[in-house]
Amino acid sequence: MGGQRASTLLRAPVFVRGIRLGEVESVLLDPSAVRILGFDVLCGDGSNRFLPFATARLKGAAIEIDSTLMLLGRRELEFYRSRGRALTTVPELAEALVAPDGALVVQLPARC
Repeated sequence: MGGQRASTLLRAPVFVRGIRLGEVESVLLDPSAVRILGFDVLCGDGSNRFLPFATARLKGAAIEIDSTLMLLGRRELEFYRSRGRALTTVPELAEALVAPDGALVVQLPARC
């Protein structure tokens, strides 16, 4: 499986049509599945917003979205923060690969 590691999403810049909106401050995970729910994005205006994973496209070291309307407000961000868990609290998932649907795939060490 190809893909990027979950840890590379931390501090990833978020763009809409080539305009930088902010950067990922936290990757929020589903509390009951090994899957990314979305991102806590620190925007250029100093506020944090929630970006659902389903609305984001991973493009190398960056994240692209189609519209600023994909960035949800403080209320939604608090909802997902309170119900999810931050990637930084689950260090064993930092090197997991991100599947297209947001699932995190842990690679087992190769056997000799």
